[in-house]
Amino acid sequence: MVAATIDEQGEVVGQETFPANRKGLRDLERWAKRFPQRRWAVEGAAGIGRPLAQKLLAAGEGVVDVPPKLSARVRVLSTGNARKNDRLDATFTALAALRNDRLASVQPEDGPEGHAEEVLRLLTVSAGGRTW
Repeated sequence: MVAATIDEQGEVVGQETFPANRKGLRDLERWAKRFPQRRWAVEGAAGIGRPLAQKLLAAGEGVVDVPPKLSARVRVLSTGNARKNDRLDATFTALAALRNDRLASVQPEDGPEGHAEEVLRLLTVSAGGRTW
């Protein structure tokens, strides 16, 4: 995973790559502490970015969800093409969050949105190969 930090003008002030595992997350959290005022923007926080978003929330961080289409639009408008790579994606996700104050805040899984999933999981009982 790649993290990019931008200032209020949208200039990159830090960028680092971390492995997508527990050690990488610990290293990411240590690296981010150098930026005292931070808001995390995770692309697809309800999908592929969900594990990272939830771990950041559990660590007490504020997280917003940047829809992949929004970060792609920022990438195209900023560069004139749709070429992707992890370092650019991290920067354009941060820029999308900087310029959009209407992004959804990510909620903890044990919050109101998480209870419905847990209830459904509890109601699904497999018996003899059938789901009830």
